[in-house]
Amino acid sequence: MHEILTAKQLRERLKEVVEQVRHGEKFTVLYRSRPAFDIVPVGTPSVDSIPLESDSLYQAAPVGSSDSGDAAAKHDELLYR
Repeated sequence: MHEILTAKQLRERLKEVVEQVRHGEKFTVLYRSRPAFDIVPVGTPSVDSIPLESDSLYQAAPVGSSDSGDAAAKHDELLYR
């Protein structure tokens, strides 16, 4: 299960959250109504460790084109940094 908490809820429930994470639960913490960070169990693979070749979006065919190529480069920068 993946639960969403506010920063305030995290402070109030820290002990409970730690126990749940130790049992495999995952949390996303919101700060000022926006996702700030995830809390995951130790040893959970990060998104950065997934090879691009296995990412279905990375392998998707182009849906458009631009004369200069700038748009595709900007999209790649946003998606894959």
